[in-house]
Amino acid sequence: MSEAPAPRAQPPQPVGLDNCADEPIHIPGLIQPHGALLAFAADGTLRAWSANVAGLLGITPAMGIPYTGLALEAGVVEQLRACLEEGADSPTGIESRGNGHTFDCVVHGNGTQAIAEFELRQVAADALAAFALKAHAAIERLRRQRSIEALLRHAVEQVREITGFDRVMAYRFRHDDSGDVVAEALRDELKPFLGMRYPAGDIPAQARRLYTINTLRLIADAGYTPVPVLGAASDAPLDMSHCVLRSVSPIHIEYLQNMGVGASMSVSIVINGRLWGLIACHHMAPLRVPYSVRMACDVMAQVLAAAVQSLDSRERAALAEQAAVARTRLIETLLQEDDVLAALERHADELAGNLAADALVFAQQGKLTAHGVDDDLAAAIVASLPPDGDEMVHRFSREQWPEALRERLGPWVGLLALHFDPATTGWLLALRKEQVETVRWAGKPDKLEKTGPLGHRLTPRGSFDEWVESVHDKAVPWESARLMVADQLLGEMHRASMARHAETEKARMQLLAMLGHDLRDPLQSISMAASVLQHGAQPQQLGQRIERSSGRMQRLISQVLDMSRLDSGLGLAMRKTEVDLSKALEDLLDEARMAHPGTIYHAAIEPEVHGCADPDRMAQVISNLLSNARHHGANGQPILVSLRAVEGQAVLEVRNDGAPIAPELAAQLFNPFKRMALQNRANRSGMGLGLYIAENVVKGHGGSVTYRYEAPHVVFRVAFPLRPA
Repeated sequence: MSEAPAPRAQPPQPVGLDNCADEPIHIPGLIQPHGALLAFAADGTLRAWSANVAGLLGITPAMGIPYTGLALEAGVVEQLRACLEEGADSPTGIESRGNGHTFDCVVHGNGTQAIAEFELRQVAADALAAFALKAHAAIERLRRQRSIEALLRHAVEQVREITGFDRVMAYRFRHDDSGDVVAEALRDELKPFLGMRYPAGDIPAQARRLYTINTLRLIADAGYTPVPVLGAASDAPLDMSHCVLRSVSPIHIEYLQNMGVGASMSVSIVINGRLWGLIACHHMAPLRVPYSVRMACDVMAQVLAAAVQSLDSRERAALAEQAAVARTRLIETLLQEDDVLAALERHADELAGNLAADALVFAQQGKLTAHGVDDDLAAAIVASLPPDGDEMVHRFSREQWPEALRERLGPWVGLLALHFDPATTGWLLALRKEQVETVRWAGKPDKLEKTGPLGHRLTPRGSFDEWVESVHDKAVPWESARLMVADQLLGEMHRASMARHAETEKARMQLLAMLGHDLRDPLQSISMAASVLQHGAQPQQLGQRIERSSGRMQRLISQVLDMSRLDSGLGLAMRKTEVDLSKALEDLLDEARMAHPGTIYHAAIEPEVHGCADPDRMAQVISNLLSNARHHGANGQPILVSLRAVEGQAVLEVRNDGAPIAPELAAQLFNPFKRMALQNRANRSGMGLGLYIAENVVKGHGGSVTYRYEAPHVVFRVAFPLRPA
């Protein structure tokens, strides 16, 4: 006994804007009335059909009849056989006649099923031949366009010419899925929509999915009464994702009616599986567009998509090539330069160009440099970044920032942050300003609550008059091509950081080996002096030797401890008090003259220079500069020392005769683990940490240490405020 057919209409509950996102529009159980549908199971037997089959096709359907048992033309039977037996799922359109009508019959697979749709044709075959010639010429003209704007403008003109729609628009979708009308061809008396934006909610997610898998959809009459599809109650709803006659959501019909549209057609522009754009056609009255003409439009959209992809690929390739050259230069500098932030600063302009950034911030180990943005704000932005987790952070609206920081941001709402060295908290930040823009919406993009043909509910907006909105607090998100450049840059910087860490670790091992060697000499000297004392030698001279050796050991160990504190981010302990800097410098010079009687010191010390400083730390800085001048200065030439107060700052300068410092070493003077310093024969009594520690001491006092050459003198200058700011 055969099963009785039952309507398969979906969905079972009323649909409004509050639940349309969940509407199963691919299984409506309904078709548009200008055609009929037959669906066959894998064994070739009929399992579903539209209720108008008998009247339109002149055949009597029944559950379980094989497709060969229906009065179908041989061409249709052959296509169904290919679908079922050979898995030929791609839609195939053929001409078919029956019951006094001419049909465009479209046969396509649907998983294990085969579906045949019979669409009434109203146009003669010779007219279709003329359409085909027009379409071919239009496609050839489309191939010749050399810009995306020209492609879209040409496409809407050609689609309107071959289809006869009153209005044809090209949408280009944004990152948030809203769409701008970027090209339009229309009847003269219609109001243009060019330049207007349609909200993302106009195309729900499930509709967007259907647009990508079934790239052309026609609604021949927005006022149609749908025809139910009948089938076995036990069968799953018929998936009509690829059907040309599929009935559309009542919400969309209401939307079209609110616009005054009588017929519509949409052609998807799909690039890399994503809905990039849409050709949308509107007619103020019902309009049937023959299947062959629609397929020509679909081919045109595919050509357009390929051309857009080609143009986009060409632009991406040019950007990638430009970025690769700049990236190579940057990495070379990073591998040669000890100071990462200085290396990044040197390439700031190129980085800003490649990342399309309005400002940059570089940060590492508590230090930062900012280009184009305030230092305090830059520090707050860096502090807002997650210490762990994503290596790339992307923000493009104010609401994506921590709430406590939003008001401080000003225009800087766009962020692309690259965590290039997590071990040292290394960040490269690209910033973009908000793009304040005036958006011309096609109607106010709000939901309305009213009683309509489907009851009291949320409904599509009823007015499409231009509604202007000024948009703030949003920046243009980083485009995929720029994100690709950023990702490649991040990878190269990661590798450079790992190479630097390996080199630093090697330098640490060298330092430890050197420290062990340097400590062995004073220890041996102390041990020998103690042994001689045990045998009754004069203690005065041996005591001086022990004092010098233990003092040298103390200095070496103190330097290593200071370096460790700085390296771990703890900073140097400071105990600032009121200090007579003039007297402190004179005392240190007296000690130096006594300890090194062969060295000549000339001093120009302004009296009574008082300031707030840590006397021990400042003594450490001065002793280091005097020691460097003694080790590296020309023999027999005096060391010149000066101190003066200048505009609220203490300015100390130490000069010695000598050749200028090589540029490659000058760039690394204040870095720890300087390879050239460790290999310098004139620096056998030190480990290259002195200037690194000295600079951090002076920075702790709000000042700076700088080097310059004034022939014949090497000059180191220390400047810091006499009073805290």
